[in-house]
Amino acid sequence: MQSKLGTILVVDDTPANLRLLTVALTERGYQVRAAPSGEAALRMAVSEVPDMVLLDINMPDMDGFAVCDRFKASTRLRDVPILFISATTDTQSKLRAFYRGGLDYITKPFHLEEVFARVSTHMELRTLRKRLQDHNARLSHIVADQMREISDSQVATIVALARLAERRDDDTGMHIDRIGAFVSTLAMVIPECMGDDQRAHRDFVGMIARAAALHDIGKVGLPDAVLLKPGKLTPEEFETIKAHTTIGQETLQTVLDGYPSNEMVRIGALVARSHHEKWDGSGYPDRLAGKDIPLPARIVAVADVYDALRSKRPYKEPFSHMEAVRIIREGRERHFDPALVDAFIEQAGEFEAIWKAFVERPANMRLVNKRPAA
Repeated sequence: MQSKLGTILVVDDTPANLRLLTVALTERGYQVRAAPSGEAALRMAVSEVPDMVLLDINMPDMDGFAVCDRFKASTRLRDVPILFISATTDTQSKLRAFYRGGLDYITKPFHLEEVFARVSTHMELRTLRKRLQDHNARLSHIVADQMREISDSQVATIVALARLAERRDDDTGMHIDRIGAFVSTLAMVIPECMGDDQRAHRDFVGMIARAAALHDIGKVGLPDAVLLKPGKLTPEEFETIKAHTTIGQETLQTVLDGYPSNEMVRIGALVARSHHEKWDGSGYPDRLAGKDIPLPARIVAVADVYDALRSKRPYKEPFSHMEAVRIIREGRERHFDPALVDAFIEQAGEFEAIWKAFVERPANMRLVNKRPAA
């Protein structure tokens, strides 16, 4: 049965000392485990971590310093307080004991009352330290929860603004939801997103999918006469349309300046600015080419074009799934990252299924804020 006062591992190769300390500390209410050698002490500590170690120095095979080193090298044992108890009285040995990680040094022959006093003091310190660590951990969780609530509130506000922008030229208001679903599907299978850590991969994909909702947030700054024009745009009007990329990035950057740790807004700003860049450098606003285009923006570009092709607009009728696939395939190495086009073609059936699900049951589809399934 575990003692309320704690468990002490006594390590000494002299049977008389080992017996004396074991009996005396047990009578004081501690649970005591006795080890006649360093190797035995390590085996016992690994099987059941003690609250404290009373450690002799001069032992055969493995002395107390070596045992202390093994404790400090173990992530499981390094925080266990070690009190050296030895007949060695020179100052150099005592300093060495402290340098190796010992908390105290008791000289043999010892008085039991001195041993009891030092053990009690260090047990109380250990208990207080653990309470402080637990308290700090609880505070960290509270702060993290509060930060998540703040972040979620910020994200909800920003996404609501993005939805407002999308409703101006999308009858259903579901464009950003579809984009999020398409992005999740595509990003999950491209090698550039993958790594050894599957959870980190899923988190990254989920973050891009949520940030994709912000890609056209700059449209809120465009005039209706241009955004909703049913006919062909003039060169001046097209320049106005192109400005939604920089408006969106600049808007999100002001948010990011105040909340620099918000990863969704950071990625959203990249996507907002660069999702109309093209692989061959002919896009806008910066004429970036190849992998100079941020990966999230390259992914959103494919998803956005597929959705635009499938959607009815004031200036065009919707394309079929097969026509949209053909157009995106033809844009390989010109408009789109070739690796993403290859991945898109592999997942084309999923894209069509997502489109049909939104068209048939749009009110029930809200995939953009969901993480990819584990």
